[in-house]
Amino acid sequence: MSIYAPTQASAPATTYRLDPLSPAEIESAVAAVRADARVGDRVRFWGATLDESHARRAPDDSGHARKVGLVVMDYGAAKAWEVDVLLKDVPVCVDWRSIDSRRPGITSEEARAAAAACRSDPAFKAALAKRGIHDVSLVMVDAESMGGFETERYKDRRVTWGTVWHRVNEGDNGYARPVQGVVPIIDMETMEILEVEDHGVVPMSDEHGNFESGAWGPDRSGLAPLEVVQPEGTSFDVDGWKVSWQGWEFRVGFTHREGLVLYDLTFFGRSILKRAACNEMYVPYLDSNATQYRKNFFDWGEYGAGPLTNSLALGCDCLGVIHYFDVAVLGGDGSAREIPQAICMHEEDNSILWKHMDLRRDVGEVRRARKLIISNFQTVANYDYGFYWSLHQDGKIELEVKLTGIMSASGIEDGESAPYGRVVSKNVQTPNHQHYFGIRLDAAVDGALNRLVEEHAETESDPELDPYGNAVRTVRVPLTREVDAAQKTNPSTGRHWRVESADAKNRYGEPTAYRLTLPNTTSSFCKPDSVMARRAPFIHNHLWATPYEPKEQFIGGQYPNHAEPGEDGVHVWQQQNRSIDGAELVLWPVLGTFHFPKPEQWPVMPVDHIGFVFEPDGFFDRNPALDIPKPQKSQGSPATPASGCCSSE
Repeated sequence: MSIYAPTQASAPATTYRLDPLSPAEIESAVAAVRADARVGDRVRFWGATLDESHARRAPDDSGHARKVGLVVMDYGAAKAWEVDVLLKDVPVCVDWRSIDSRRPGITSEEARAAAAACRSDPAFKAALAKRGIHDVSLVMVDAESMGGFETERYKDRRVTWGTVWHRVNEGDNGYARPVQGVVPIIDMETMEILEVEDHGVVPMSDEHGNFESGAWGPDRSGLAPLEVVQPEGTSFDVDGWKVSWQGWEFRVGFTHREGLVLYDLTFFGRSILKRAACNEMYVPYLDSNATQYRKNFFDWGEYGAGPLTNSLALGCDCLGVIHYFDVAVLGGDGSAREIPQAICMHEEDNSILWKHMDLRRDVGEVRRARKLIISNFQTVANYDYGFYWSLHQDGKIELEVKLTGIMSASGIEDGESAPYGRVVSKNVQTPNHQHYFGIRLDAAVDGALNRLVEEHAETESDPELDPYGNAVRTVRVPLTREVDAAQKTNPSTGRHWRVESADAKNRYGEPTAYRLTLPNTTSSFCKPDSVMARRAPFIHNHLWATPYEPKEQFIGGQYPNHAEPGEDGVHVWQQQNRSIDGAELVLWPVLGTFHFPKPEQWPVMPVDHIGFVFEPDGFFDRNPALDIPKPQKSQGSPATPASGCCSSE
C-alpha cells in the first residue's frame, strides 16, 4: 500500500527566507533581466539561485526582499553575466557581473538543440551512413562537456563533443547500441558542427538492451503484496517547508545546482547542521579509447541537479505513506518549470534500535527503530542517482547515495577484449570509472562555532604500560587550520572525525560533538599529470574543511565548464590556511566509489550504494533513545502467531 498523504496541496507560497524559489519568483527575476537593454533576442539562462547569505541576514518574517542570482548568456553577442535581482514588488536588477561566456553549465535545451544540429549535418550523416545508419531520426547524441580536452583552435568557443547512440525503433534502448568512433564537435552558441571525428568503423551490437516488463521473458511469479500501513497517519508534521519529527526540526530546500538541500537541522532544540547537500558530482572514465578518453564530468557544475530531478511515482519510487514537495527550476529558455513530487519524505521501520535480554530473569527489553527519509532522484543521461537523507531517533544522520541506470558503453570489434573495462554484450564494453560525490555540511554542533578533531586508534608504545600487549589508546588530533584538515580515511586505524562545539561541554567535561565516518570510499587512479587528476583535485582527499565564506560555494569550483584544470575549488581556498579553530565550520566530505562493471549490471544496473554517517559522540550523556515507547505486539498471521517477546510484560 502506498498513500499520498500531503499536509499541503503543493509547494506553498514563500513564507521563510530560505524556502525554495517559487515559479512566480523565477518568472519575475527573468522578466527583470529581459527588460534590460544589455541582452538581445538570443538570451539563454543557466539557473536561478536564491542568495542564501543575503536571506540569512534578513530577520525572520520581516518581509525583507529576497535576492536571486541568475546566470545569463547572450548568444548573439557571445557574452554572459551573473545578474542579481532583488525581488521587490517590482523586481530590479541590482548587479551585473561579466563572466566568460564559455563557462556556464549546459542546459537541457542546449543539449537537445545540439543533437538536432548533428542530425542535420552532412558530415555527421555521412559518418553514420558508413555504419549502415540512414535514418538519423533514430540516432541519439548526448552533448558532453569538453572536460579539460579543449583544443587550441577552439579555445575561444563554447564547445562540446557528442557521444552517439543508435536505436532500431523509437522504443529501443539506444544506450545499448553505442556508435563507436563517431565524435561530433559542436559550437553551443552557433550550433555549428565544427568537425566530425571518425576513428574507424566498429560493428554495432545487434542485441537489444531493453528492460521493460517481459523484454527478457515472463515476469517472475510468486511475489506476494507487501503493504506499508500507518492507520493513524504519519508521525511527522509539515508546515510549508518546515518538518518536525521525533525531536527533529529542519527545513527542506532545493537549488538549481544541488537539488535537495536540508537547512537548520536541530534535535530536541539543539543545533547540529546549518546546511546539508550533495554539492558536486565528478565522474572520471578510465579508458583511453577514442570515444571514451574525454569522458569526465562535473554533473552538478556542468549540468545542474535541479533540472535533472525526477518526478517520483507513488508506489514505485516511494513506498508507504508519503509526503511530497513540488519544486520549480529555471529552464534554459527562461521559463519556470515545475517538477511535481520532486522530493519524497516518508518513515521506514529500521529493525532494532536497542535490545537486551536478561537471561537470569528471562525478561527483556527491545525497541524498534524508525527513520525519516527525505529523498530525490536525478537522471544524468544514462545514469540515475538517488540521494536519501535519513534522520534517526538516536540523533544520527545518514546519507545514502543509490547509483543505478545504464552504464556508459562503447563499441568493440568481434572477439575483442576490454582491458580497461568489461564486455557486457555483443560488441559492447563498459569502461572502468569512478563516481565522486562532494558533500557540503555547514556544521552547527551545539552552536555556530565548532572545531574539528581527527580521532584514531593506536597501540600503546610503552611496554611497561602494556604488559599484556592489548592496550589501545584513542588518539585525538585537533585540526586547527585548513591545511591540517585535508584528510584521508584509514579504516585500519578506525579514523574518523569529531566536530566539537567550541562552547558546550557534556557532564564528563568533554566538548559536545558529532562524529563523521566515511565507511566506504576510494582514491583516484589517474596519473598526477592527467587532465582528470588536475581538473578535480578535491577527489584526492576524503575530507576538507574551511571556515564559512559566502563566496566559496562549490567544492569543485564555481564554473567547471571550460575551466583551466584546478583553477578553483576547495583545494584553492584551503591554501589560505585560515584558522578553523572555533569557526563557522564547513565540512566537505568526499564519497568515492570505483565501478568495476560486470555483466549482471547490464542492460540496467541493480542499485549500488555509498554513503556516510554523522552521529552523536558525547553530544548526549547517555543513550538518547531511552524514551522510545515499547513496540506494539504484532497480531501475527495464521502462519506466524502473535508474540509477546518484545517487552517484559
